[in-house]
This record gives sequence, C-alpha cells and structure tokens, in this order.
Amino acid sequence: VQLQASGGGLVQAGGSLRLSCAASGRTFSGYPMAWFRQAPGKEREFVVGSRWIVGSTYYKDYTDSVKGRFTISRNNAANTMALQMNSLKPEDTAVYYCVGAAGFYASREARGYDFWGQGTQVTVSS
Repeated sequence: VQLQASGGGLVQAGGSLRLSCAASGRTFSGYPMAWFRQAPGKEREFVVGSRWIVGSTYYKDYTDSVKGRFTISRNNAANTMALQMNSLKPEDTAVYYCVGAAGFYASREARGYDFWGQGTQVTVSS
C-alpha cells in the first residue's frame, strides 16, 4: 500500500495551496483517511479527517485552527484525497502527511492510522 502526497510548496501568507494524495495497493473507499502535519521541533498533529458514516456520506473532522480555511475532499472512484488550503498562515508551515486506516473507524490519534505517505513540505512566508 502506498500513499503519495504532492502539491506542497512555498507560498506567502494569505495564499492558497492544494495538496493531493494518491493511494495504491488497496481501496480506501469507506475507510478513514486524514491529513496530519509536523512542524520543525513540534509533535505531529491531526489536521483533518474523513470517515464514512452511511451511504455516500463522510464525516469531516477539522482541527479548530484550520476550520473555515481548509477543505478535505475525496474521490473514492479514483482512490484519491485532496486538501484545499486557503488563507494560509506562517503557523501552517509543516510537512503534511496523507494517511489512511485499515479499519472502519479512526479518531484524531496518529496510532489509529495504518498507512502513511512520505509527506509534502508546505512553507508559508510572512
């Protein structure tokens, strides 16, 4: 199983970036996926997660610091996930990781996710 994140880069504060994650080796349709990030000298933190509820509905859970600015989306047919990041701030600077879970439920804890991508660097200048 591989998760390939891309789309990171350098952007000025207030700008936007769109991260993409392509999964291969298994389908994540119906399974939780999320984005985590880790800034230099800080612990890895949960950013946003998406888990299946019923039918075609997925619950989206955003950490408070990104609510209203970041949007997670999934294309289950293509086995991909994206993170649209708007109004970026210097404190959003981090390596962003695309992750997926093997079970049907995962919370905000990193240990709940079994598959991790290599990360993509996002740098926001002030």
